[in-house]
Amino acid sequence: MSVSSSTKSVRKNTSRRKGLSINAQMIPTLAAVVIFIVMLIMGQALFGNYFKLGFVSNLFNDHAYLIILAVAMTFPILTGGIDLSVGAIVAITAIVGMKMLAVGLNPWLVMLTMILIGAAFGLLAGVLIEEFNMQPFIATLATQFLARGIASIISTDSLTMPKDNGFSWIGGRGLIIIDNPKISNDLNFNAGVLIALAVVIFGYFMLHKTRTGRTIYAIGGSRSSAELMGLPAKRTQYIIYLTSAVLASIASIVYTANIGSAKNTVGVGWELDAIASVVIGGTIITGGFGYVLGSVLGALVRSTLEPLTTDFGVPAEAVTIVVGLMILVFVVLQRAVSALNKQE
Repeated sequence: MSVSSSTKSVRKNTSRRKGLSINAQMIPTLAAVVIFIVMLIMGQALFGNYFKLGFVSNLFNDHAYLIILAVAMTFPILTGGIDLSVGAIVAITAIVGMKMLAVGLNPWLVMLTMILIGAAFGLLAGVLIEEFNMQPFIATLATQFLARGIASIISTDSLTMPKDNGFSWIGGRGLIIIDNPKISNDLNFNAGVLIALAVVIFGYFMLHKTRTGRTIYAIGGSRSSAELMGLPAKRTQYIIYLTSAVLASIASIVYTANIGSAKNTVGVGWELDAIASVVIGGTIITGGFGYVLGSVLGALVRSTLEPLTTDFGVPAEAVTIVVGLMILVFVVLQRAVSALNKQE
């Protein structure tokens, strides 16, 4: 065999291995697709309403905030980090927003203030991680307690959105795509869903079409290697946690407008839901591989789990256990895929 033909053979085998590696990495996402379809079919077969337009509308309208949080959590997890403060940021921004609306302030000023508060906590997390060399887990745990504590100091009451507030339109009926004569069976998406869609597009563009996105993936692979390549790892880390916190604030706006009330306990455990969405969607918990659309799929799986378990009569408290088990299963699946890639 000639040298050239031998080289071609090696290249073919290498490309085949790469193809298998890519396919193997997609196994968790494909598993999430199968689980989502099975959940819908099971719900429809047993309870008869999971393929109705009203269910689809409610699935997106009621859980648009979770889609936004899933996109937010994708950024730190892609680098091997985590953001435990997103739920607490939802709480403090919701409390402050309700207080401002109660005194009659302009709703656009209220939204801007909520976003700026989130940005402040994201910046603080970035400072703790980059300037004080804290692990993201510890840094965002600190900002979580800080945000939750300040929210509790401001108010422990259930605050209701005043009438004619210029804010609740976000959670209104919104865009009606199919208007059925039957009540609660229209296909309609409120402004919160459209905001979530804009966030998904933003996340996709940022991760796949910008230098910052390429740096995020590089940091997830190896930060030291990323720095040796001259990539701005430090600046990117600031951008990651700033973006995550700002998106958590936007999720707070969408959720608050949809519900019409807020309390200091809102958002408790939402960081777990966001992490579950990202992991179920195929993003590797150690960083370096994953994508926004997978996180959206994971958020839809998590959102469908809630009504399905309720229909089965599972207590609301037990849903968290189910979510925890799903995270465990998908992390184990990711480990198995990584081991398979190393063998190849």
